[in-house]
Amino acid sequence: MAFRVPEDPRAASPCADAAPSPAADLAFLVAEKFVSVNGEGLAAGRLAAFVRFAGCNLDCAYCDTRWANGDAAKERAEAHSVASLVDWVRSTGVSAVTLTGGEPLLQPGLPSLMSALVQVADPRSLRVEVETNGSCDMEHVVRLREECDRGRHAAGAGTDVGDRILARGLAPCDVHFTVDWKTPAAGEAACAAMMRKNFEMLDGRDAVKFVVGSGADLEFAARCACEANLWERCQVLFSPVWGRIDPREIVEYMARERLDRARLQLQMHKVIWPDVDKGV
Repeated sequence: MAFRVPEDPRAASPCADAAPSPAADLAFLVAEKFVSVNGEGLAAGRLAAFVRFAGCNLDCAYCDTRWANGDAAKERAEAHSVASLVDWVRSTGVSAVTLTGGEPLLQPGLPSLMSALVQVADPRSLRVEVETNGSCDMEHVVRLREECDRGRHAAGAGTDVGDRILARGLAPCDVHFTVDWKTPAAGEAACAAMMRKNFEMLDGRDAVKFVVGSGADLEFAARCACEANLWERCQVLFSPVWGRIDPREIVEYMARERLDRARLQLQMHKVIWPDVDKGV
């Protein structure tokens, strides 16, 4: 089943490097690709094929992948096409793929890559997750997922099996967004760069992640989640800035404020590989 890639509305976005090109002409700047467990997000602990893109438009104070963000990282990056990335993902035999960075939405061809990944069915269909920093307009990738949802609905409707699947709510496209909402710990510029409309486009498949380094960050996160109605819209994750705040303090705050719909999120890869910042 083919899904049309929506036109890209990012002309005015600081995250748009260039207009999209036909899939055959696209070149993605890839800092690394590897297979490991998801260290965070709603699929934490699940094996995934990771594609880390080079380049980021933010400079967060606690960033642990800064080596993949600057101009030097772009110069070192390997150029890949949609076809080569899809072939690599399929070759891993892993049924989940995480597109991360850097900032994936800086790649003009990201919708074309996502469209190709959701169409993979052999050996299994893929769970596609995009990790993004919250400052880049997500409308074009959200519209792509909506197009995918409509395509699957149309394909399943009218058959006994398809109608049962739709009735049970299993039809939506297996595309997920993990979106950062930067707290003051990230720095004033990063915190101010958040594009609020992004959070209004999310649904239950998605998560908003607040990386917190202090009690003030926790209060900021809880206030933003409430004001943006995230509790009813998507999943909410609290993740500690490594070495800045004891996770117990986060749990105590959650209990004191009765935030029973928030989830504490530890960076699993940092527990398993504490001194490794690449390939994990």
